[in-house]
Amino acid sequence: MVFDNSEYLWLLLLLLPLGFFLKESKQSLEAYFDPQILKQMRHKDKTFSKKVRNILLISSMALGIVALARPILYNGEVKVESSSIDVMVGFDISHSMFAQDVYPNRFEFAKRKFDAFLSNMKESRIGVIGFSSQAFLVSPLTKDISSLKFLVKNMSFDNMSLKGTDIHSALEVTSRLLDNQKRKALLLFTDGGDKKDYSKEIAYAKEHGIVVFVYTIGTQKGGVIKDENGVLKDNKGNIVVVKRNDSIKALALETGGAYLKYSMQQQDIKELSDNIKSKFKTTQKKEQTIRDTQELFMFPLLLAMLLFFVSFGSLPRGKKA
Repeated sequence: MVFDNSEYLWLLLLLLPLGFFLKESKQSLEAYFDPQILKQMRHKDKTFSKKVRNILLISSMALGIVALARPILYNGEVKVESSSIDVMVGFDISHSMFAQDVYPNRFEFAKRKFDAFLSNMKESRIGVIGFSSQAFLVSPLTKDISSLKFLVKNMSFDNMSLKGTDIHSALEVTSRLLDNQKRKALLLFTDGGDKKDYSKEIAYAKEHGIVVFVYTIGTQKGGVIKDENGVLKDNKGNIVVVKRNDSIKALALETGGAYLKYSMQQQDIKELSDNIKSKFKTTQKKEQTIRDTQELFMFPLLLAMLLFFVSFGSLPRGKKA
């Protein structure tokens, strides 16, 4: 048996002065009270003497400390094979993603779809990057779904001037973060950027084994971007209307990924998740060594609780005939 939090065992030393204090407490009371008054103050029907009760109380505290130290039974190490998929998710945070042709805007819609994506990828490790004219890491690969949901839900770039959509930078970050993997999965939430030719990005993705999945958000009709002056205008004073760019479809298909246009249905993200799983289901198998342990803390804890209540309670005595 070993203790997982063995440092708590040092607290047992504090029980020594406590035991001495309880032992001397009777003498201190007799120094202040008349023996007859002290006799009347004490219960006459206690099953246990004060000494026994003090022993039970200190034993209860000692067992509580032992439980806090988490005793475990170590049965050795076990090798298990686990399979998971590592997926980097890139959020387009350029100015055009705040167009309101999709409610409430393209960026907020992407965050909601990401939340649904996580619900379908619970056994995967997910990393998050943001990109516009350059890319940066938002979260490294993790299985902590709750933290990812909270982090992405609270992402805000309203006060940042982010112009342009550099897909190539998102590919470079993905390549570095998944450098030890032969095939790398990248999901992009974007309106497609402003390029018509993605041959450069396609070549880079193929060279570095990146399979790109694209979820485009926006309409062909386009939408306006609100700013502090009302709506965004160009240098000539004309209202800027940004449209969805479907040219990015080639990047997804030519790298072996998938391309999906936005919809209000929840089923679309599930289909995209299933597509990623089917293409990467046998690529990320890992052998892990874990400790085979059995938690024992509940036994001293239950005994500590029992002794605690007994030390403060009174058991009725049977009446003599």
